[in-house]
Amino acid sequence: MLFDTHCHVNDSAYDADREAVFKRAAAAGVGLMICPATDMETSAQCIALAGEHDGLYAAVGIHPEEAAKAKDGDLDQLRQWLTEEKKVVAVGEVGLDYHWPEPSREIQKKVFIDQVKLAVDLDVPIIIHDREAHGDTLDILRQYGKGIRGVFHCYSGSLEMTDELLRMGFYFGFDGPLTYPNSKRAKRVASHLPLERMLIETDCPYLTPQAHRGQRNEPAYVRYVAEEIANLRGLDVEEVAGITTENARRLFDI
Repeated sequence: MLFDTHCHVNDSAYDADREAVFKRAAAAGVGLMICPATDMETSAQCIALAGEHDGLYAAVGIHPEEAAKAKDGDLDQLRQWLTEEKKVVAVGEVGLDYHWPEPSREIQKKVFIDQVKLAVDLDVPIIIHDREAHGDTLDILRQYGKGIRGVFHCYSGSLEMTDELLRMGFYFGFDGPLTYPNSKRAKRVASHLPLERMLIETDCPYLTPQAHRGQRNEPAYVRYVAEEIANLRGLDVEEVAGITTENARRLFDI
């Protein structure tokens, strides 16, 4: 069985055929999925969708690109969802994204720190978005994330950063870009990591694997990521599927 640990199946890109997307995922062997939120509205959407599908779970949180929208009371609502909703399994996706000038880095850092503290306080996993912000992300985790567990989604760090995050206990999510011919750093990291710390993701509708590049991504395509890891590690794809599924079950307590 395959476990897509990061799929935005609540996205409007699926409004016309969402149920067909779930059926194709099941046909491809995807038995479990996590739908991570990007703000308070999508947090509620992910929870509602998870309630409608047995193999779907939700994560709630405020993405760095949405950090300027954060307001008083949001953390209390996130805390309530995390403690009361049985299918909410993580804080996410949250972190830092310095690719664009807005929201400001200070706003992003404040919102991220608040959510790191929440994950630590509740002892729940965190799903981290880290884009062009490796230094500050690590600094925040060192200062505020003692004992935290989670995954670096669509991991893009160096081998040196990987080694530090391994010592901290993190998992590493790999997506469609791993299948791109020029993704040398990601392939190098995926070849270096202990298998028991690897997760597979789509980040759909984004980051479509090479075989369908240019098209909308969907959970069924997580198999291509598993196949790429199998090729890099000299393993059978079903072995990779089994290992990464058990990793995700362990991390998210599913």
